[in-house]
Amino acid sequence: MSTPQPDSARDPRLLDALKRGVRDVGMDFREKGWKGTVGRTFADLEAFYLSTHAKQRLSEMSTVKRWMVLVWWLLKSLLLKLTPARRVLLALSLVLMASGVRGIQVGPGPDAHVNAGLPILGIVLLLVILMLELKDKLLARDELEAGRKVQLALMPERSPRVPGWDLWLYTQPANDVGGDLADYLQIDARRYGVSLGDVAGKALPAALLMAKLQSTLRALVPQFDGLDDLGAAVNRILCRDGLPDRFATLVYLELTGGSGAVRVLNAGHMAPLVLRGTSIEELPGGAMALGIMAGAAFTEQRVDLAERDCLVVYSDGITEATNAAGDFFGDDRLRSLLQASAGRSAAELGSEVLAAVEAFVGGARRHDDISLVVLRRMH
Repeated sequence: MSTPQPDSARDPRLLDALKRGVRDVGMDFREKGWKGTVGRTFADLEAFYLSTHAKQRLSEMSTVKRWMVLVWWLLKSLLLKLTPARRVLLALSLVLMASGVRGIQVGPGPDAHVNAGLPILGIVLLLVILMLELKDKLLARDELEAGRKVQLALMPERSPRVPGWDLWLYTQPANDVGGDLADYLQIDARRYGVSLGDVAGKALPAALLMAKLQSTLRALVPQFDGLDDLGAAVNRILCRDGLPDRFATLVYLELTGGSGAVRVLNAGHMAPLVLRGTSIEELPGGAMALGIMAGAAFTEQRVDLAERDCLVVYSDGITEATNAAGDFFGDDRLRSLLQASAGRSAAELGSEVLAAVEAFVGGARRHDDISLVVLRRMH
């Protein structure tokens, strides 16, 4: 039986944690500068706490007035988002810290004066509120991390083996869990299915609907020969079991080992791109997204790929990735990159796209999940 370690061996040391924090903050300041770091912080606060209307009103104010109003609106929004008890405690702590009072008189006589240190009491109350909020955040983070592990366990390997094909899959959530799907399924000895889906919204609600979509597809794919019937069946289930204002777009590809023919079902997703040498073709548009209307009709498409041709399916997290200036990565930039990467393997081409998006976004906050499927005909 192993001997229990002392607390000092098990728990992180505060001084070491502070040193790492100072080092990380210093690196952040060196990379982005003081204005960039502070500006990014306030931009994140504005995005979370303020409405679009409030941000529009701020943009019309002078600099001094804008900062004064911004601080007040952020504080007000913070108070409103807390639970009632914590809201009262925070308001009380702010009053105590601003009072500047060092003591209180509790009765007659010189000995009845108690040095209560009201500003210090306000700081203590503030720390209690921070500890309670941190507790809630850590519990939620633990649950999200567990959900992320489940998501990863459901995902296939990045480069599944399909005879005659070079296949590469990638998905990365903007938050701890995401609503994008990049999946692979071997249907039988010769047929293989590849899917890329994008659920409306982000985080946990989108992740749950994504898991529903993935399990539904895996259960139904072997039962249908026609992709139009497959799309209708998946759509009926999502309409029956889904939530209002929640839908999913999907591109499902079916391959046959040793053949260049690809069957395509597009349910409301952006058109896949076919790269033939340095020329790019866009497949025809698809049907309605899944989960909107139970009676929607779907159409099976087909594309034939010659040796070295590529089929690229992507989520809007790539083309709508934004940098600090608010510019989109865009379709034109993606197409130019694909043309410049012609002849590369599926993994190399996919990695080039991701690296270009990462460089374009820079230090800006990620707002959407990113998913990418690259399918290259080998022989």
